[in-house]
Amino acid sequence: MKPIDYFASHPVFRLEDFAAAHQAGDRLQPSSSLAIVKKHVQAGNLLRVRRGVYAVVPRGQTPDSLVVDPYVLATHSTPDAVVAYHGALQFHGKAHSLTRRVPFLTATTARAFAFRGTELVPVPIPPPLRALSDLGGGVVLKTRDGSSVRVTTLERTLVDVLDVPRHGGGWEEIWRSLESVEFFDLDAVIEYAFKLSSAVTVAKVGFYLEQHREELMVEDHHLERLRARAPRRPMYLERGKREPGKLLSGWNLVVPQRVLDRSWAEVT
Repeated sequence: MKPIDYFASHPVFRLEDFAAAHQAGDRLQPSSSLAIVKKHVQAGNLLRVRRGVYAVVPRGQTPDSLVVDPYVLATHSTPDAVVAYHGALQFHGKAHSLTRRVPFLTATTARAFAFRGTELVPVPIPPPLRALSDLGGGVVLKTRDGSSVRVTTLERTLVDVLDVPRHGGGWEEIWRSLESVEFFDLDAVIEYAFKLSSAVTVAKVGFYLEQHREELMVEDHHLERLRARAPRRPMYLERGKREPGKLLSGWNLVVPQRVLDRSWAEVT
């Protein structure tokens, strides 16, 4: 494939992907692909975002003025990156508050980096999912302004932000964001929650669904499936934080009163 054709269809790309397309069917050295990319960077046709990641500069724009979609950039930050947690809520238009922080799942050892005011934060894929070919499922490919974005579904995102609330923006942000979602495939939510192999996470999902059973049309059998895998002894809502609260015996979960009462709803 000619470089100009590749650039036209890949607004953001990884060097290794360009090299594979550029060298396909030809006896080219990897260095030739890198040389072409460097040449276009010097000409102002490409912007080096970080090592191995480039953005195409459209005609009429300059590298300094180029705006790169943060979700597209996150997707190309590593070979396996998936926009997740609060980043997924924002992508789907369900975040209560917008931030310039985009978490993404990856099995690599990537480091967080900032690009023009946006922080892109790699989050390790949970250990129970690493051996699964689909990384637990619940990942979709969406198109955004001609570019592809890998992002978690709302069902997986619900479980993920309850599992690791610090990447969801905290309990108030999580609750307010999830409450803007009118429908969840509850079976998909439950099946994914089980894959994480965490009784506490299962209990948190059960608690959230029970608290919203009317709005989300949660039935007894949904809660019974979750309750069967809840912790056998009391656990706190958030790992590492022994915040006082009320013990919900049905879930063996100690929930802070502010979360139980959704006290933030009283202040608008």
